[in-house]
Amino acid sequence: MLTGKQKRYLRKEAHHLNPIFQVGKSGINKNMLDQLDETLEKRELIKVSVLQNNFEDKNDLAEQIAKGTDAYIVQIIGNIIVLYRESLEDKQIDLP
Repeated sequence: MLTGKQKRYLRKEAHHLNPIFQVGKSGINKNMLDQLDETLEKRELIKVSVLQNNFEDKNDLAEQIAKGTDAYIVQIIGNIIVLYRESLEDKQIDLP
């Protein structure tokens, strides 16, 4: 579990990032979770954009992604979900 201090630090680090993935009307599927998993292993911190044609709750989507990839939800702001998972092989971010 992330502490408040760690979440603040990760929000600061994620500020300049652009969303890499988009969740559209088809929602989340196994292939998307696999791609998210690989990307989290390489980058550790990513943003996912929820498109307006997706009518699911973004909090539910964030929970599904976090559970499917073993990641932590750092922040949900607007239609953007920020996720973090410590990399096993390619560690880049040192949490406070």
